[in-house]
Amino acid sequence: MGFRCGIVGLPNVGKSTVFNALTAARVPAENYPFCTLDPNIGRVPVPDERLRKLQAILQMPKVTATSMEFVDIAGLVGGAHRGEGLGNRFLSHIRDMDALAHVVRCFHDPNVAHVQGAISPRADIEVVNTELLLADLETVERALSQVERRRKVGDKAAQEEEVSLRHVHELISRGEPLHRFTQLEMVRQWGEALHLLTAKPLFYIANLDEEGLRKGSPWLDEVEAIAAAEGSEVVPLCARLEAELAEMAPEEAAEFSEVMGLPERGITRLIRVGYRLLGLVTFYTVVGTELRAWTIARGTTAAQAAGHIHSDMERGFIRAEVISVEDFCACGSLANAREKGVLRAEGREYLVQDGDILHIRFHVPH
Repeated sequence: MGFRCGIVGLPNVGKSTVFNALTAARVPAENYPFCTLDPNIGRVPVPDERLRKLQAILQMPKVTATSMEFVDIAGLVGGAHRGEGLGNRFLSHIRDMDALAHVVRCFHDPNVAHVQGAISPRADIEVVNTELLLADLETVERALSQVERRRKVGDKAAQEEEVSLRHVHELISRGEPLHRFTQLEMVRQWGEALHLLTAKPLFYIANLDEEGLRKGSPWLDEVEAIAAAEGSEVVPLCARLEAELAEMAPEEAAEFSEVMGLPERGITRLIRVGYRLLGLVTFYTVVGTELRAWTIARGTTAAQAAGHIHSDMERGFIRAEVISVEDFCACGSLANAREKGVLRAEGREYLVQDGDILHIRFHVPH
């Protein structure tokens, strides 16, 4: 599994269309708020050119790409933290996500109603961000009251907890989403412990029409300016066009993308941004008749990566034979790689790099 990404935004901004484009799931995408009540979940293979190159050389009968889950969460509205528009239910779905993709409407369509009455990316972003901040504020205030009670009865650990939690409370009270401060240990700790919504990595999807995608748009400029001020990223795409491409055969989709002047699918960029936000890397294994890609966090050791495959492999880890995809493709085979000395042995503390091919040696006594 790569990661779980929640697709959030106001109603009628194109969230379900983005989800359809990602998963070809054909979920409802109607012109009224809350047509998506329960979250729709789709697992998507991660596009991987390196995996394709390895398959071309190895000709393995079974190839398994790594995957990620997208969750189409119903639209937030003002007052969601108080339960407006089934808000509490929707906010609870967000708490389970690893990252959030905030879809912002950057297109005009008289046939698609806008819940705010007029298109304004800045106003739309403020509504969603405010609701997430207010939900976090309530969560932190409840936690503070519990910590205060523990401090008053002499719990020494509670004294330090209260100091750090009050700093987090101050950031949220100033209207600062916590994902801007993940370099602070207290933010990371409390964000994880309390499942704080604004502590989750977030990026924006600017949903444009075809003309806006080709020529640019003042609405896109507005989203990019907001994202730059936050230190966030923006993926511009036309959700309707991406949904159409998802319905085509790969060759037809590639030809149509070229005609439209799209050097890369928006969905591919979206996944890449998500990986970068969460610090994820991909490694590969060749076992029996299967070539497989795996996703792990950057900084994972070889032994931990082995445990990602199977717990016995971590427990009985001996060593990992490692070669990068690039070196393997240049050599053409493991035999050539050994001859040229680019296949190397690494111990359990080796930090797995993006694009490594691992062959795990392990032994579990019976």
